[in-house]
Amino acid sequence: MGRLFGTDGVRGRANADLTPELALALAVAAAHTLAETDRSHPPLAVVGRDTRASGEMLEAAVVAGLTSAGANVVRVGVLPTPAVAFLTAEAKADLGVMLSASHNPMPDNGIKLFAAGGHKLPDEIEMQIEAAVETNATTAWDRPIGAGVGRVHDLLDGADHYVQHLVGTVPHRLDGIKVVVDCANGAAAEVAPVAYREAGAEVIAIHADPDGLNINDDCGSNHIEALRAAVVEHGAHLGIAHDGDADRCLAVTADGDEVDGDQVMAILALAMRDAGTLTQDTLVATVMSNLGLRLAMSAQGIRLVETKVGDRYVLEELRASGLALGGEQSGHIVMPAHATTGDGVLTGLHLMARMAATGQTLAELASVVTKLPQVLINVPVGDRTVGAAAPAVRTEVEQAEAELGETGRVLLRPSGTEPLVRVMVEAATEATARTVAERIAEQVRTASPTA
Repeated sequence: MGRLFGTDGVRGRANADLTPELALALAVAAAHTLAETDRSHPPLAVVGRDTRASGEMLEAAVVAGLTSAGANVVRVGVLPTPAVAFLTAEAKADLGVMLSASHNPMPDNGIKLFAAGGHKLPDEIEMQIEAAVETNATTAWDRPIGAGVGRVHDLLDGADHYVQHLVGTVPHRLDGIKVVVDCANGAAAEVAPVAYREAGAEVIAIHADPDGLNINDDCGSNHIEALRAAVVEHGAHLGIAHDGDADRCLAVTADGDEVDGDQVMAILALAMRDAGTLTQDTLVATVMSNLGLRLAMSAQGIRLVETKVGDRYVLEELRASGLALGGEQSGHIVMPAHATTGDGVLTGLHLMARMAATGQTLAELASVVTKLPQVLINVPVGDRTVGAAAPAVRTEVEQAEAELGETGRVLLRPSGTEPLVRVMVEAATEATARTVAERIAEQVRTASPTA
């Protein structure tokens, strides 16, 4: 069996790669791996999903697998991924399951797992679950019968409970701030506008009418063009873009300029430093963050620690070192004092709170980071490992690094979820970055052509 888990759970085309049979098998394996076995009552699992139509099918399979393994299930319906993590912790559940492919297009879906406390899984636990899936495929698992079969209950006020939690974290009211929020026709549609309004903001919601098929469809954090136009049209102070499961937050200034995750992290890091809550004056980011973020933080006396790509690696570093803020350029921002995983709505609230506290515009706050030109090319490949590790590719990367010296950098990595190799180059000028990136990308294509 090939590796099931990518950088953020198990993903694939729903009903093709990610089948109900696989979803059921993963649920059984997760219950056996994550649930405590010495308790006097059955294990408890929280299950949520985003708005994809296939989520209904996969939810049924996951619930069947969990109850077949003897776990009781609380279904929370359509909610953001961080809400499922929050409710998993609040319910003191043994595990949580979120059905979502995040920012991926609608035909895809995914399964994200949380351990007790709402925490993402380390690699070794994912490997145990994969081994259990493989074992259960050839050996029948021990199925309870009668009263041992798990029961299913629906939680009807999960969204309200989650919104109350979010609003309770905001250090300043948002009165006077006008915001356009792009809900990506996803899980943010119900909670994001409500949370922002309850915190005091005037809210205009767009792409907040999910129909099961339109999630991430030319909207949300991957397609912010409509948000830019709406912010300018409505004379808003800013725009906020979420993805399908609302664990991301990107922003747009009043003039329609994008503010990415690096700039959001810098704004929040300075806010927390000023409030005395930025532990060890340290920010955690991934290797994909722009070199400009490191330079800006250094100038402000803030240390930057880098991890592998994936918000769970940021989370692991935050937990291991007891730090208070981390995230990704893509807009996954983690604030461990308030959430166990990246939370887009939480991030949006605290971003606006900084505006309210300082009286500065988003553009003024974001200007603390001067980004180096960065070019990212996603190269389709037949084998992403071969495409990234081929000798000719490594030679090209080494030559590029020698040419750029201290004025830029090269990052080459295989995607964790797609047949792609990502080539990222930063340089003093965009022309230089693009030339170098295209040169490396061509070597990757040659090393591992698609069929």
